[in-house]
Amino acid sequence: MNSPEPFACGHAASPNWRDAAAQCLQQTANRPVDANLGFLYVSDNFASDVSEILQYFRSNTGILHWAGTVGIGVIANGREYFDEPAMAIMLCAFAPNSFQVFSGVRAPADFERVPMHLGDLPANFAIVHADPRNAQLPRLIGDLAGHMESGYVAGGLTSSRREVVQFANGVTKGGLSGVLFSDDVVVSTRITQGCAPIGPRHVVTGSRQNILISLDGRAALDVFKEDIGEPAWNSLSRDGVNIFAGMQMAGAAQDDYVVRNLLGIDPVHKVIAIGEQAPPGARITFCRRDLPGATHDMARMLESIGSGLYGNPRGALYFSCVGRGPNLFGSASEEAGMIQHALGDIPLAGFFCEGEISHNRLYGYTGVLTLFS
Repeated sequence: MNSPEPFACGHAASPNWRDAAAQCLQQTANRPVDANLGFLYVSDNFASDVSEILQYFRSNTGILHWAGTVGIGVIANGREYFDEPAMAIMLCAFAPNSFQVFSGVRAPADFERVPMHLGDLPANFAIVHADPRNAQLPRLIGDLAGHMESGYVAGGLTSSRREVVQFANGVTKGGLSGVLFSDDVVVSTRITQGCAPIGPRHVVTGSRQNILISLDGRAALDVFKEDIGEPAWNSLSRDGVNIFAGMQMAGAAQDDYVVRNLLGIDPVHKVIAIGEQAPPGARITFCRRDLPGATHDMARMLESIGSGLYGNPRGALYFSCVGRGPNLFGSASEEAGMIQHALGDIPLAGFFCEGEISHNRLYGYTGVLTLFS
């Protein structure tokens, strides 16, 4: 008889959380006997039951260490459950002392009292879940990545219309929580953008906080209209939600940018307000969110992560924006299906986020995939 793989996934939808949890356990009956870490993602329909749900899985698996959060939707092997009562679990067997669950990072000073290492060694990588109500998140994410030997973290922000909570051995809220891994755990992580550039990269030459006054020495609105084209400009009131500002962050690769919303346009003064501070010298590309562009970039990401693996992936976590999934790719689990088609039927769990975390910064409209080999 073959020994169980080190990862096992279960997922189910039901109006009753106990029924869904029992189905998850049924699907993970062949879990490794030495499983010692569980990832748990539940839809916000069950947000008021999270303490009971966590205790149920701890009692019925014997696994003490858990991490995860609440989402408007959850993701599992080739399947998306969006805006319905559902949950997904992934049970993992890692080498002893190769991981550590953490929580309680709500302010920069918390890094001094929350251990960011495993024994005497620095942590190499982290899976992180975060409370979107914390105004210091961008700095906290950057600081956390700075404590990692690889400089990389991956994860997502809780998305909930009810309780905003995370799992980190217990139920927590207010900041960052998740799992630190040593370099004994082999991971590969990539990000896919949900938007595609529709014009060249521009330099901010005039701005006031988040107001773009001039780009490349020209009025910001004139540059914007030129990039998006006359037809899009004429229908902007209808289609404007699909056009965004892509900002290249300091030190980022040329094709790496964070997408921020357009907040307003002043046609009299020819300025544009965006959802991010834009100091002079910053680089901006206007982007469009559409299905062809997102599908193309998803294929690129899957090819990239597949070619960079040192071995066959045995488990995966996927964090996708609430604006993706059925809101972009369709209601038949197409996004999760693309991952399954590219990588096979490996155990996978995740959720739909209010923001995504990759490397050392916070993104939007993206998908972040992490593979364990």
